[in-house]
Amino acid sequence: MRISLLLIGTVLLATGCNHGGTTKTLPILGERDTVSTLVDGKTVIDTVYKRIPDFELLNQDSVLITNSLFDGRVYIANFFFTHCPSICPTMQRNLLKVYEKYKHDDRLRFLSHSIDFRHDSPSVLKAYAEKLGVTNQHWQFVTGSKADIYGLADHYMVYTKEDSAVPGGYDHSGYFLLVDPERRIRGAYDGTNDDQLQLLFDDLEILLNEYTP
Repeated sequence: MRISLLLIGTVLLATGCNHGGTTKTLPILGERDTVSTLVDGKTVIDTVYKRIPDFELLNQDSVLITNSLFDGRVYIANFFFTHCPSICPTMQRNLLKVYEKYKHDDRLRFLSHSIDFRHDSPSVLKAYAEKLGVTNQHWQFVTGSKADIYGLADHYMVYTKEDSAVPGGYDHSGYFLLVDPERRIRGAYDGTNDDQLQLLFDDLEILLNEYTP
């Protein structure tokens, strides 16, 4: 429900027209805090947005990567597992369309988190990436402990759960999360929906232009 409400807000804000020459920007999603500081005897209230926390995960090449790999770049994150029989194949094929357009653009990266911490070893992720058609290091496939991956999913506001009653044994939402270089979520898109995929393409250009000198 939380991500769905945020998604509605994203669509309404991001698809609005420009008025008076104002440059269109994307909203910042997620929880926020207010911080009061005293400046020259006056109280100034700033809004502090939640950010994706530091992380350390193992990638498809058995290399430990951290959030620093994405410093200064926009990236698209999602959660999946390699033997998923339901939404993952459609999600990853759709994300591949974005990757194919931007795979040589150094401003953008891709980060797919496996929620199957038992089966999806680096070698499994490597074979999966190659079969999908990933040809460079701009798209990372990562695994980690259940606490690491599922904890990050909470920060991305994505639903993930082990569930023996569903096909594949894991239940999860199929959103692509658009993250800015300051590690703030700027958009959430249903990875199985063609209209949402087009919205991601449109919003991605807006965000890349925001951070391009």
